[in-house]
Amino acid sequence: MSSLHIQNLSKTYANGVQALQNINLDIPTGMFGLLGPNGAGKSTLMRTLATLQDADSGTVTMGYLNVLEQKHDVRKILGYLPQQFGLYPKISAQVLLDHLAVLKGVTKRAERKELVKALLHKTNLYEKRNQHLGGFSGGMKQRFGIAQALLSNPKLLIVDEPTAGLDPMERNRFYNLLSELGENTVVILSTHIVEDVKELCTNMAIINQGKVLLKGNPLEVIKDIEGKVYKKTIHKNELEDYKKEYHVIADKLFLGKPVIHILSDTEPNHDFEAIPAALEDVYFSQLGKKNN
Repeated sequence: MSSLHIQNLSKTYANGVQALQNINLDIPTGMFGLLGPNGAGKSTLMRTLATLQDADSGTVTMGYLNVLEQKHDVRKILGYLPQQFGLYPKISAQVLLDHLAVLKGVTKRAERKELVKALLHKTNLYEKRNQHLGGFSGGMKQRFGIAQALLSNPKLLIVDEPTAGLDPMERNRFYNLLSELGENTVVILSTHIVEDVKELCTNMAIINQGKVLLKGNPLEVIKDIEGKVYKKTIHKNELEDYKKEYHVIADKLFLGKPVIHILSDTEPNHDFEAIPAALEDVYFSQLGKKNN
């Protein structure tokens, strides 16, 4: 199936907030990571691609489909897992999935039964198929969310902040499932967990304040700042002075003391230690540029 092409996509809300400002992205088959802080425009972009809201201007195409105009046709090839979704608590997973399959147009009973069974196995929910959804853990609910998103065998799968509140084991299970799907589907993963993008995605973009700040392969963009990242443990009252003298891209507490990461083309003074670049350093350096 074709790539997704987004050109000059813009959206301004009634309150004047420019949620998307001339977004241009080519998203090929595979896992694509969309990184950005809360309020960056990620969810607006996701909802627009999922045909749930209109853009003000721009075009989105996928093969012969005009995504913004042919919403009904797009929904036939779309799987969508929003950041928050409700489930009927007193219905079993199997019954609800069967019901949703009917709504998706799978009308033959035997075919539907096989599809529901296969998806429950795929999402590791088959043993719990008769349990009421109200008793599901957070991870089980997310896996059910993926099962319903896969009912139409989607060519475009949009997943918005999928692992919030999941424990590490559930997160891994969820991501293994997504990685399998990415082999012949465009999978867009919106998240603020930077390392997840490095582990999973072959392509990514960083978005903030409605603009694309950076796009590329995670390992390539890390390579661009390799050898330029240094760290140092400092006292709290020194932070502002270091910010004046250096390009501080991150500061966090370690054992109660602030540790700063800086970006520098030359080796800095003041006992800084050179460290391997991480995707988080790329991310914070890009956000810092936008905010300065």
